[in-house]
Order: sequence, then structure tokens, then C-alpha cells
Amino acid sequence: MAKGLDVGTMNILSAQQDGNDTVFVQQRNSFVEIEYSDMAEQMLSRSEVLHIRKDDKVYVVGDDALNFANIFNKETRRPMKHGILSNDEKSAIPMMKLIIEQVVGEPGYPDEKLYFSTPADPIDSDLSTLYHQKTIESFLNDMGYDAEPINEGMSVIYSELADNNFTGLGISFGAGMTNVCLAYYAVPVMKFSVARGGDWVDEQAARATGTPVDKVTSIKEDDFELDFTTDVGGVEGAVSIYYENLLDYVIENIVSEVDEEDVEEGLDVPVVVTGGTSSPDGFEALFRDHLEDANIPFSISGVSHASEPLYSVARGGLVAARSDEDVDQDEDEAEAAAASE
Repeated sequence: MAKGLDVGTMNILSAQQDGNDTVFVQQRNSFVEIEYSDMAEQMLSRSEVLHIRKDDKVYVVGDDALNFANIFNKETRRPMKHGILSNDEKSAIPMMKLIIEQVVGEPGYPDEKLYFSTPADPIDSDLSTLYHQKTIESFLNDMGYDAEPINEGMSVIYSELADNNFTGLGISFGAGMTNVCLAYYAVPVMKFSVARGGDWVDEQAARATGTPVDKVTSIKEDDFELDFTTDVGGVEGAVSIYYENLLDYVIENIVSEVDEEDVEEGLDVPVVVTGGTSSPDGFEALFRDHLEDANIPFSISGVSHASEPLYSVARGGLVAARSDEDVDQDEDEAEAAAASE
């Protein structure tokens, strides 16, 4: 057994193998505060709504938070911002612990291998990811796991490019950040992030249209299509405009970051895009069009979109964890054989 964990700003997901199937567990990475009453807590418990009581407040956590926010006309609160733990949210750490515990569960045995995603330091911000990475690692180790961080972009390579010898350009469009990794045979040669993602799109569209951010998020997640043919002047039109701006921004930074010397002469590099922000219909075609117009300093053999973009990073962590676990097992068997001689 081994597990992969995608620690995302919008969603937290785990992946583990069950026979020939990969099983995913998901929770929205958010919470909303409501007034405490005995009746309210009883109803939440009976309905199996994930929540925490603290003094005279109750915090509804995870998937139910957005529903409660819309019902009570409140904004959800996030334990993470820009891809890392939010320093503006005092309740970030206990909320994150609760959600992670719900998603990964107890280890099947002591020191079960678990790889969790962590973003690269953004090139367009002075944010550091180190505190975030070490805090999540501490959570998981305290639970009894042998936790290892894996770069989010590299996790995409593990998940989607096995048939290409783990060689190519992986791009994860998350809520808080967009992560990019170029790898050859599972060795990263370039990795970075930018501090823009789905949240940035939502915030800009909300500001442009005077719509609450959570409402924009709900609209975007409800059969939204990037077709640029409807809702001119409305929320969907604004979301489309800022999606296009996000793609241009990411591609411009790829062009500026990739050194031609990093790319073997004559090699065609496959590109794979994934992440929850890449989910809307029309995303792949729009990204391909913008990439073709860019002055990319290497040859691209093709652009593909992960078949399950929300699960890609967690699956990549699982692939890395299982590979690491196999190596440890082989080493243990070798040591045991040597000792018996």
C-alpha cells in the first residue's frame, strides 16, 4: 500500500490502489462559520456534515461549506491562499488537519509511504513554499505516515507521461497557483510556479461584474464552457476573458524561463495540461491555440489534456509513492539475502 495526496487550494484529494482500481477521496478545502446551537450541532452530526465546534461557533468544513455559504449568504474561508497555507487565516492549521485526516485516513501500517504535492516557489511573487511544505509533512508524519513532498508539476509528469518515459512538459492549473515542470526520464530540468490560477480568474471576474466570489466559483463549476459566444458583459463572459489572460500569462512565463540549452536538440516535447482550473470544456483547444502563437524555444510533439484533470496530481503522487515503496522493499530483500549468506 501507498498513497498520493494533492494538497490544493480549492480541493484536497488522496489516491490509493485497490486491486486494479485507483480510489480517490476528495474534500473541498474551505470552511464557513455559523452560530452555534444545540439543535444546529445535532442536525449537522445526524447529517454527517463535517464540522468543528469552537466556543460559540461551529465551522462547517469541506464539501458542505460552499452550500452553507450560499444558503447563509456568506463567503467561505480558505485555509490556503496562493497555493500555500494562508497567513491571513488564524484557523488555517486546525482546518487543514481535519480535512487531511478525513481525506487520507489512518495509515494501513506504520510508516506507510505517502507522497504529497507541493508547489514550486512562484517566480512572480516573494512567497516561500517552505513553511507550507514542512507543516503538511509534519501533519502526515504525526499521523504515522512516511511522508515525502513531490513537486506538483512533476506529479503531473508521473501521472500522465508514463508512456513517454516520464519526459515532457507538465502544467498543473490549480486554484491558487499554476505549476510548470519540464522533465527528462523522470528528472526535472526546469520547474516553477506563478501565483495565478483559478482563484485569480474568479476574483478578477467578481471584481469586474460586482458578483460575490463564491457565486462566480459556483457558476464556473456548473457546466461552464470556454466558447466566447455567450453572456457578453455577464459573469461567464468575464470568466472567459480572464481565463484567456491566465493562459497568455503562463505561456509567456514558460517562454522566459525555459533555456534552450535545457532541451535536447531535435527532441519533440509532449505537453500535458491538468488541474481543476483546466476542467471547463474548451480549455484544451484554447490552450493549444495560444501555445501555437507563442515563441516556444523547443519543438512540441503534441498537447493533451488529462482525462481526469482533478485527479491527476494525486495519481502522480501515488505513482511516486508506489515506486519508492518498491525500491525500499527490494533493498530490504537484498539486505535480508546478504545477511543470510
